[in-house]
Amino acid sequence: MIGTIRVGHACDGEALTGCTVFLPPEGTVGACEVRGGAPGTRETELLRPCFSVSGPNAVLLSGGSAFGLGAASGVVRYLEEKGVGYPTPGGAVPIVSAAVIFDLDLGDGSVRPDAEMAYRACTEAVVDEDREGSVGVGMGASVGNVAGRGMSTRGGFGMYRFHADGFKLEVAAVVNSFGDVVDEAGRVLAGVRGSDSRYLGAEKMLCLATGLAPGCANANTTLVVVATNASLCCDDGTRIAQQGHNGIARAVRPSHTRYDGDTVFVLATGEVEAPLDAVEVLAAMGTAEAIRSAVMHAEPAGGIPCARDILET
Repeated sequence: MIGTIRVGHACDGEALTGCTVFLPPEGTVGACEVRGGAPGTRETELLRPCFSVSGPNAVLLSGGSAFGLGAASGVVRYLEEKGVGYPTPGGAVPIVSAAVIFDLDLGDGSVRPDAEMAYRACTEAVVDEDREGSVGVGMGASVGNVAGRGMSTRGGFGMYRFHADGFKLEVAAVVNSFGDVVDEAGRVLAGVRGSDSRYLGAEKMLCLATGLAPGCANANTTLVVVATNASLCCDDGTRIAQQGHNGIARAVRPSHTRYDGDTVFVLATGEVEAPLDAVEVLAAMGTAEAIRSAVMHAEPAGGIPCARDILET
């Protein structure tokens, strides 16, 4: 990703789960904004303005629901071995922020990302990682879960890049949402399906229903990392994270529901000056595009089709 931010994936293709780690350089400023009613997070409060650290030493996105938060210990171990962390009299303490998606009911729910998987993701992290779709944390993702996982469409991991005149902004997103993923015109790209595999429209279903359908998957999340080489303070980063949530709302309908734990991280390496307003606009636009790219690169698995197969029929 941006500058020297390294990205690494590790996953289990049979169990349909995985994790993705972001390793920023020293001095990176971080921020985070959590919305929705069902978040699963670790070390996100530290990324708010006025707290004692300016940014994390790593960000981990993991499958496995709450179990997946334990995978962060593998990232901590990797960073400790490298001598990376917040300086204390007792040595460097790695600050690893993390967030998880729920994927326990798609593949083998007894297999979750653990410390060893996350450690492996760290060892394989590179600056030019560009895989999308069913990789890393996106391995077990699905979208349009309003009527249960069996009527959903595959989610995944997606990216967006904007580079111009030395300024860079890149967005990575994993979409595992309660609602549908839509294009700029509001057309459903991936979401809840009927028996004929045609999209039914998550918002329409919710408005017409007296209650949620039996089998509704009520554990969902879209996770985003906005990375830029712009020079930002933590307050600026928080505004960028808020714009990332606007991007989620553009591409996921409905978003930020009581069944979603939508979380946006920001990493700013501070290499160039850039207009804050422009960075905010690009963060919102880039988040929406990364989410759309995630579903368009996903592969079918676990008996769930992918968007490309449905849109081509």
